[in-house]
Amino acid sequence: WKYHLSQKSLNAPVTVVEYASFTCPHCQNFHATVFDELKKNYIDTGKVRFVYREVFFDKFGLWAAMVARCGGEMKYFGIADMIYDTQKDWIGDGQEQAIADNLRKIGLKAGIAPDTLDACMKDNAMAKSLVATYQKNADADGITSSMTCPATRSIRYQSSASPSANDWPGSPAPGML
Repeated sequence: WKYHLSQKSLNAPVTVVEYASFTCPHCQNFHATVFDELKKNYIDTGKVRFVYREVFFDKFGLWAAMVARCGGEMKYFGIADMIYDTQKDWIGDGQEQAIADNLRKIGLKAGIAPDTLDACMKDNAMAKSLVATYQKNADADGITSSMTCPATRSIRYQSSASPSANDWPGSPAPGML
């Protein structure tokens, strides 16, 4: 949707493509325990181009992606870090309205204007586009199971399988209509 999520050199000798969901605890653990070192030692030095591809296990991960993208390309990874860092808090007890409210708080804390944030959270066309983009990329990359790593100079990582676009309700967050 609108922009490609990658960090650093397009000419790096290795491309790491991560397929991750904001609701996946394994993805959160990767970002909490591995990503900073990967970024410092490989991405920031130009040895690795890192491409982040969102996976949608459920509508809550979709909502989180919509909030992260609402901040624009320059803020995306900072907001994504906030979402991963507070994953247990914003998911809470799994109640839809509480999750929507918690994600809204993250967006506001990131400096997204309330009207802009509300418009993003209600954007059903964006939601459908994000899911379609995920499906297209996953099909093109042959992502069919967890921990997929084709024999190429690119490393593709997916922490667990995701459902098809038809397996989850893609409606905007409650209270955001």
